[in-house]
Amino acid sequence: MKRSLYEDLLEPLELELVAMARWAKAKGERICVLFEGRDTAGKGGTIKAIADRVNPRQLRTVALPAPNEHERSQWYFQRYVPHLPAAGEIVLFDRSWYNRAGVERVMGFASEEEVTAFLHQAPIFEKLLVDDGIRLFKYWLACDQEHQEERFAERLDDPLKRWKLSPIDARARSHYADYTRAREAMFAATHTPYAPWTVVDYNDQKHGRLTLIRDLLDRLPETYVAETPIDWPTLDHPPLKEHFGALQPIRSYPLPDR
Repeated sequence: MKRSLYEDLLEPLELELVAMARWAKAKGERICVLFEGRDTAGKGGTIKAIADRVNPRQLRTVALPAPNEHERSQWYFQRYVPHLPAAGEIVLFDRSWYNRAGVERVMGFASEEEVTAFLHQAPIFEKLLVDDGIRLFKYWLACDQEHQEERFAERLDDPLKRWKLSPIDARARSHYADYTRAREAMFAATHTPYAPWTVVDYNDQKHGRLTLIRDLLDRLPETYVAETPIDWPTLDHPPLKEHFGALQPIRSYPLPDR
């Protein structure tokens, strides 16, 4: 999809996202969205597209690092609980508690006993969240290995994106089929009527973003809340110029001749 078309289609969705946030604040709604998928699927770009126009005081992105020794001794879900949304908040999880069913299982960071316990407990944990009024959405961003390899190569060649690669990414490339099996076991155990999984095709990332955002908005109730009018007075004097006293702005960044 060409960027110009993508931006034209994204703009009305951005307006709806802002309206959604206004509704969530007015009604005290708690919205929690989980983004899962293979490496390079497009989680970060989608989260940025959703968050870009929404008040950052109201929307939070959670991307937890690997657990430390203290966290590994806790109940598995414990470190995620403090990040859940309060009234009027929207929380986007860039990977979530489902790390245990995916990367931890495939790469050997969790035992089969721990994975089995997780797959049993996750639906119970999510039922508690939903019963308490949290609106929980779980998205799986799907991409074929051919597209994944193309994106790995792009990151490797781009110094601005190389930070996204890790030794785990390099090792995980040979486990594509293992990740598929782990994902299917995860779906079988945790796809429930109250917290279903939604799979989105992300072989075309721009199309995938539009599809996911549209789906998220469509699954919410009517979100119209009138904007609060602002009484914006006119200036009673001509606009003033900026003054810095003894301090002066630094020299402007040099622009090339066109």
